Amino acid sequence: MQGTIERRLLLVTLAVLTSAFGTAHAGATGTVVIQQRDGTTKTYAGVRIAIRDESMAISSSDGQGTIVLGKAACTKVGELLKCIPYDATLYQYGAKRHVPLASGTVYINPSQTTQPLTHSSAQLPPRGVLLLVKTKAGTYVSLTGRIDEVVK
Repeated sequence: MQGTIERRLLLVTLAVLTSAFGTAHAGATGTVVIQQRDGTTKTYAGVRIAIRDESMAISSSDGQGTIVLGKAACTKVGELLKCIPYDATLYQYGAKRHVPLASGTVYINPSQTTQPLTHSSAQLPPRGVLLLVKTKAGTYVSLTGRIDEVVK
């Protein structure tokens, strides 16, 4: 039952995004920061953010790595969508690897205007995304950017 509710919330979220964004936007503007448990950090600029097949795909600028968030529980907070992701898969070097998540939140702005985050001075631009997840292995992944593509 819980899986069905999560899936329905994700479907509603994707329907809202599709109606707000259409089918495609160019110009990868995302930046991902990955901090390993040992404190080492890597930053990836120019990542592409796509919504397709009931999931969010975040791809490196060279196309060699993609992480896909496939399950999430979402709710509307003002004009923003707030999602709690439950599942991630990393596609890299021709391999597919499940990434267990410990916690995380994704904020998406499907509106046509900049929106404030609740209890924060931060704002999300139209099509903006703010993500922070922690894997069960202790790695933190953060993302800021705009959705580049929505496929119906």
